[in-house]
Amino acid sequence: MESSHRNLAQQVAHELGKKIMQGSYKVGDSLPSEADLCTQFNISRTATREAVKMLTAKGLISSRPRQGIKVVESKHWNLFDVDVLNWILIGKPDLYLLRHFLQLRLAIEPEAAFLAAQYAQEEQLAAIESALARMKNATNGQDDTHEADIAFHQSVLSASNNPFFIQLENFITTALKVNLRFTNRMIAVTVTEYQAHVDIFEYIKHKNPQAAFDSAMVTQRATLAIVNDKIAALQNKVP
Repeated sequence: MESSHRNLAQQVAHELGKKIMQGSYKVGDSLPSEADLCTQFNISRTATREAVKMLTAKGLISSRPRQGIKVVESKHWNLFDVDVLNWILIGKPDLYLLRHFLQLRLAIEPEAAFLAAQYAQEEQLAAIESALARMKNATNGQDDTHEADIAFHQSVLSASNNPFFIQLENFITTALKVNLRFTNRMIAVTVTEYQAHVDIFEYIKHKNPQAAFDSAMVTQRATLAIVNDKIAALQNKVP
């Protein structure tokens, strides 16, 4: 029975989490009461309370006596939580959120490349090279460009051999997927971009940490600059 309650609670948490990310419930809004959620989802009070606890633990809501269940400010959300990242993708990520993603990537990925150039093992280098081969094939339409690009960045994080960086793989994957939503193109990796990734790999392979860092920094800054330009263009349109 406990397992059944847990599964139902996860389903309710998933539905409510999606609604928050989609804007159906905005910051400061009240969610239905536990009693109303029981009726809405046709589940027990125990399962409802478990779902509320899950969302509270992820920082999305607060639940207090006489105040009800409310959506809290996004600065309190656990944005590295796998479920929260998935709900962000299902929701309505905008250019401002993408810029936040890219700003953090700028702080993470060049350092990951720096560390990879120092500590990468042979099998990790092989994984990066395999991802590069997929990217090469993708430029000719022979592989999935999005997945190949994601595989490359995940492999570099792994090659850093820093457990904290490695656990950011889900975050980096979501950031890349959000980025692809705004590219509006079928080819996610151009020949020029592919070569930039090759350069990063070569510096890592030949144990040149600073060059790997600098090369990764250039690619990250270029992507961030594009997004900043798009945001500036949107702001200029506002009367």
